[in-house]
Amino acid sequence: MAIHSLFCYNKPTRFAPGLFEWGEERSTEKLYEFASSSMRTVIDRYNKSKEEHNQLGSPASEIKFWQREAAVLRQQLHNLQESHRQIMGEELSGLTVKELQSLENQLEISLRGVRVKKEQLFMDEIQELNRQGDIIHQENVELYQKVYGTKDKNGTNRNSVLTVSLGIGDDSHVPVNLQLSQPQQLHYQAASGTTKLGRLQLH
Repeated sequence: MAIHSLFCYNKPTRFAPGLFEWGEERSTEKLYEFASSSMRTVIDRYNKSKEEHNQLGSPASEIKFWQREAAVLRQQLHNLQESHRQIMGEELSGLTVKELQSLENQLEISLRGVRVKKEQLFMDEIQELNRQGDIIHQENVELYQKVYGTKDKNGTNRNSVLTVSLGIGDDSHVPVNLQLSQPQQLHYQAASGTTKLGRLQLH
């Protein structure tokens, strides 16, 4: 019955919003860890007591043992809940200036830990973004080399053909949209123009 009352003891509390949400989560986590570790400690102490005395004597003495342990755990749980409410900014009227200063120091330490963790996460995200940016840049460079590297080589050959073809004659009637893939036809047209001019000069 005493153990049952221990786990049923849960005084409702009012949680403050905003800055103390992290404190609420941490306090709840610590409370769970405390309850789990305390129960293991009690059970270990009970088993050790049974081993030392072989038995606790009678069922009545065993009940008293558990009642004492339940009372201790209940008081510790009450202290943790009270500390939790104070961290949340509640029930501060009974605290002295020294106790308030101590509570403020604890909150500042907790906030520094939160800020350090947040900054570390930001730095990790920035490093990851930089790494992904480097990968994308390298992929773009390789893609540029594959596409424009081949085009530059072909472009150089085409420019050479264009220079040789246009250097044969200065006929102003040569079409601008000459097909560079047929340099022999361009050469023939330029030669014909030169022959006609020669004939005109003979007359």
